[in-house]
Amino acid sequence: MKQEYIDIPLVKNDEKKRFEINIDGYYAFINFGEYGNHIALVHTETEPELAGKGAAAAVVEKTLRYIEDNGKLLMPYCPYVFAYIKRHPEWKRIVSKRFHGYDKLP
Repeated sequence: MKQEYIDIPLVKNDEKKRFEINIDGYYAFINFGEYGNHIALVHTETEPELAGKGAAAAVVEKTLRYIEDNGKLLMPYCPYVFAYIKRHPEWKRIVSKRFHGYDKLP
């Protein structure tokens, strides 16, 4: 994660069903569903003003930390999150073994 994003807080916006970070008035976010001790991440998006600036990676990393810190298991349905975990295989530790693509992760 870029240094400039480290101190930006992650917000779990239950009303909008998304994890989000606000960067200079623009959002990077991940839509989620929560099912018992599982959190399904389904779509990652940044506003156009944040494109190519590392904001999507920052919100993913912060969200993965939230999931781990809260003792939840991840269902990474979002292709961006799945690809992020492939690039950072240490995060497989929080992926639910019930996730259909679990065996495709390193």
